[in-house]
Amino acid sequence: DCMKVQQSGYTQSRGYLFSLTSTHTISVFTAYCDMDTAGGGWLVFQRRKDGSVDFDRVWSKYAQGFGLLRTEFWLGKQFHALMRVTNPVWGMQPPNTDWKQHHSLAVQAYNTGVISLNYVISGVSLIGNSLTYSSGMMFSTRDSDNDNNTRRFCSQQFGGAWWFKNCHMSNLNGKYYLSPETTPYANGVSWFTFSGNRSSLQYSDMKLR
Repeated sequence: DCMKVQQSGYTQSRGYLFSLTSTHTISVFTAYCDMDTAGGGWLVFQRRKDGSVDFDRVWSKYAQGFGLLRTEFWLGKQFHALMRVTNPVWGMQPPNTDWKQHHSLAVQAYNTGVISLNYVISGVSLIGNSLTYSSGMMFSTRDSDNDNNTRRFCSQQFGGAWWFKNCHMSNLNGKYYLSPETTPYANGVSWFTFSGNRSSLQYSDMKLR
């Protein structure tokens, strides 16, 4: 992981080559390590910054991963592989930046129970953290409805893919708006406790260590 990369003397934030060995195969892939935020050693598995990549995708695309490390991306299957071979208790930091360049950095601990690709987010803890609402929920995409809402399909209504419940207090995979104008209710790259429910963030990334 990126902590081991940092401990080996590599301190630049960039993509690094990783390899994972299973019973019969060796998987080699590149992942982005953030060596600057809060002591470094963070594996970045998602980033939004300019709207260049469409995040409103089906389950298979999220499982595979998509985007470019230099712009916007979702890590996908490599992230799941790392979760299977690493202690599943992680620290996560989603730093959010609005269009006025205000910054928020939420820190929490959570446990991910991984069953194939049906990972559940649970045990989230931080007062005022928008991700707490999603605790215990499975991931949903526009073609895979795992939310608790019986009247609507949250991923289809609000776009992107997330740990929707009924429906959400955060959705960093939502539609990217290219201006700071007011957005439709609960739409956009959202983190309610930071930017409210009618404002889309300019920048966000999600990382683990």
